[in-house]
Amino acid sequence: MSNFWKSARRWLPGVVISLAAIALIVTFVDLGHFVAAMRSANYWLLLGVLAASFVWLAMRAVVWRTILRGRAAYRDVFLTLNEGYLLNNFLPFRLGEMGRAFLLGRRSKLGFLEVLPTIIIERVLDLAFAAAILMSAVPFVVGAKEAGRIAIVIGGLVVFGLVVLYLLARNRERALRLFNRLFARMPKVRQVGNGFLDSLFSGLAILTDGWLFLRVLLWMTVNWAFAVFQFYLLILAFFPQAELPWSLFGLGAVAFGNAIPSLPGAVGTYEGALGGALALLSGDQSTALAAALTAHLTNYISTGSIGIFALSAEGETLMGVYRQLRKKEQE
Repeated sequence: MSNFWKSARRWLPGVVISLAAIALIVTFVDLGHFVAAMRSANYWLLLGVLAASFVWLAMRAVVWRTILRGRAAYRDVFLTLNEGYLLNNFLPFRLGEMGRAFLLGRRSKLGFLEVLPTIIIERVLDLAFAAAILMSAVPFVVGAKEAGRIAIVIGGLVVFGLVVLYLLARNRERALRLFNRLFARMPKVRQVGNGFLDSLFSGLAILTDGWLFLRVLLWMTVNWAFAVFQFYLLILAFFPQAELPWSLFGLGAVAFGNAIPSLPGAVGTYEGALGGALALLSGDQSTALAAALTAHLTNYISTGSIGIFALSAEGETLMGVYRQLRKKEQE
């Protein structure tokens, strides 16, 4: 029972938040109107959205490979990326990120601790772009002042985090000396910590290489711009009157909705974030939910199909990877 409650502290908040989001959605949505919205959607546009999602994934693999400084083959990076998204969709505790580091480290022989920092940097940059996109859309959205303040705060925290990471990368030797001094009487901690910090600083080297960092920002910008286009097509399929700021606002809301604790796959929080943003813009909660569910399903289809293929090609299963990751956590 003691172990159960220790574990519950990790997964219970996400369950509560997801269930609360689902309860709110069910309360405010008219089922008949929702079904009508699904039937009247422009399915040609939705096919375009599905095709665009595969292009987005191909671009995202280029982003990650650039952060990795080309030390892994593009095919390995692309397949592992989709495996990670598949793991996030079905496994608890956001294990997809650890899964990506574990699977690519094994595939490319880079090692888990060499890959993990690149994923951290990718996520930090994602939050920065999401904050910028949300802030750019807020002036066009009536009554969204609080969202603007939240985006500014998060954007500031992300910038602060990047500055801290940059300072660590620039002062690698000093940070290592400080760590060894603090844990001088704990040799095992020093041994494990030095290995982790060496890998972390290796990943952070991107922040001190100006040309490499500019390339990452360029590819990240292209990737996010394509995501805005993809979201715009999806919203148009349900709201022909939609304007481009709708896509910016919806995409920014989804990015932050995915960052909060939830059930695996951001069930409930994804629909709540995107559905809430579109409902605020359109005043139509039922059609907004139809668009949000379709967007979420598109993500499942695109990442799931490639992720399942990649796992099966390695002779792996979801539960097999899950057990390996839990063992990795306990090491």
